[in-house]
Amino acid sequence: MKANEPLPDRPQPPEDRRQVKARRTREALAEAAVELVLERGLGAVTVEAIAERADVTRRTFSRHFSGKEDAALDFTRADGARINAALRARPGDEPPLLAYRNAVTDWLADRESPGWHHRPRLRELYAVVDEEPALFAAYERIRVDAQEESVRIVADRLGVDPARDPRPGVVVGAAAGVLTAALRAWARGTDQDATDLAALVAAAYDALVGEAARATATATGTTSENSASRE
Repeated sequence: MKANEPLPDRPQPPEDRRQVKARRTREALAEAAVELVLERGLGAVTVEAIAERADVTRRTFSRHFSGKEDAALDFTRADGARINAALRARPGDEPPLLAYRNAVTDWLADRESPGWHHRPRLRELYAVVDEEPALFAAYERIRVDAQEESVRIVADRLGVDPARDPRPGVVVGAAAGVLTAALRAWARGTDQDATDLAALVAAAYDALVGEAARATATATGTTSENSASRE
């Protein structure tokens, strides 16, 4: 494989009719959960109400989700999977931090399969996550799972064992932290146009790169001064 080629992606077989139906049911349940949480508040929402809103049985709900928090935050899991797929497809010669940033940019720009942030009222749900401990805990579990997959992808790109080499974890921790900060800033805003999220993400990554450059320059300058003083 040439250096500028993307890493091999895992082949995805086409969905059959049953898989399409299951996916649409899951999406309907997730949308119902979001609507009800925003209408009533998490504490007043039951699994039965979500199933009824989606026009399925309680048993069908349980086949897809472990609880109402998991259903309401399924968009986060889906977007994490899209970002990781985009990261896996980035050219192999891209530095890992840049590859992650570009993967996020690809996800934000995808109009064929747009992220959930393009849907109405999702900004409101992001804001609610910080206010509801149960939602926040579920969000953190989903976020950690996505980041663990990102670490594996970056480790594959570098050809290292992430248990022995800290770089994949450091890169993903920094890059995903920047995205989380941008999402929280976006959730605190009032403009419902999702395009401003891309601008926030770009500004956040620029800030990370700028701070890293300043820190490196400062450390290098200090080291040079120390070396000069010993001569």
